[in-house]
Amino acid sequence: MTEKALRLGTRRSKLAMAQSGQVAEAVSQVTGRPVELVEITTYGDVSREHLAQIGGTGVFVAALREALARGEVDFAVHSLKDLPTTQPDELVVAAIPVREDPRDVMVTRDALKLTDLPRGARIGTGSPRRMAQLNAYARSHGMDIETVPIRGNVDTRIGYVLKGELDAVVLAAAGMNRIGRSDEVTDFLSVDTVLPAPGQGALAIECAADDAELIAALAELDDPFTRAAVTAERSLLAALEAGCSAPVGALADLPPLSAPLERGDPQADGQIVKEMRLRGVVGSTDGSTLVQLSTTGPVPETHEAAMALGRELAAEMLAQGAAGLMGERAQ
Repeated sequence: MTEKALRLGTRRSKLAMAQSGQVAEAVSQVTGRPVELVEITTYGDVSREHLAQIGGTGVFVAALREALARGEVDFAVHSLKDLPTTQPDELVVAAIPVREDPRDVMVTRDALKLTDLPRGARIGTGSPRRMAQLNAYARSHGMDIETVPIRGNVDTRIGYVLKGELDAVVLAAAGMNRIGRSDEVTDFLSVDTVLPAPGQGALAIECAADDAELIAALAELDDPFTRAAVTAERSLLAALEAGCSAPVGALADLPPLSAPLERGDPQADGQIVKEMRLRGVVGSTDGSTLVQLSTTGPVPETHEAAMALGRELAAEMLAQGAAGLMGERAQ
């Protein structure tokens, strides 16, 4: 007799379906059970408001978590950057698989790079974090750009460029890779130019905290380094009391590996790395003020050590005036 299928709760967007499908295959391999996708519509999917207005944090997550709590699905897949930093007691993030490319990318008209954009170029993004850093970059490099708030899926966003309404749009590299459209990317933004959102490129696989058997199975998909990195990033975000619509960027990486990995150097994989660098940025949306700091320490061996790394950097950023740049505090 074949075992009952595991039900995976997912958002309905093309990207969510693609990443959930990839997780479903991996879970099926480790459990030996079939996995079926259960599509769930979230408030963030149906609302046409800008993310900053609807509160950002959790708008894509609440409906999935409710389905988990009601037992309608066995586990759910989230983009980690959408997860609120507080974890409900009845649910557990059982696995954080190896992270995709965390960088932001641009799709521009005429395949232009960021540095080639003409004066007055209009760049579309719904993210205050991207706006703050792009505007700061433009100011420091004598560029004249306008950031335009947009929403919508990948097709909608790229459509603005194809129709000539915008000169460029900013998207996440991970999303473009997961839906097989990385060939449309015209510029990869270095993390020195735009730090990604905390947890960007990583997925969270969440299930009920009392389902020990499923937790153990899903744990096989967990990548300890990715978990340590995103834990440090999210700890920084939490300590700044920021929701995911706040202009905070953070990235934990391995300094000796970062450049070779960005270049796609195959030699990078085999190196033993002892240190983790955590970088954080918060800025005013117009880019006039930016607080950007970094810290380097041993690769965290425990959840607590990763949390501490984030909290320490957040404290330094707050001491340098980050609090005044957070805009509306998350409730």
